[in-house]
Amino acid sequence: MNKNIKEKIVAVCDDKIAKKGDNVGLSFYAFFKNKNDNPTLLMEVAKWWIETHKLDHFEKAVKIKKMIKNS
Repeated sequence: MNKNIKEKIVAVCDDKIAKKGDNVGLSFYAFFKNKNDNPTLLMEVAKWWIETHKLDHFEKAVKIKKMIKNS
């Protein structure tokens, strides 16, 4: 994944954690607008989430943030 989407993922995770605490879960859709305006990037993140890491639909934001920072 490119640097911009990684930064956005971390920012979204930080925002969700700040608002709802360390146990907040999210899906990869959380990083995109409701309007599918970038299907290529959406599929790239979905592949990373589903195929590469075999993650469940909802995962803890702290887990995703850590994974992104370590990638």
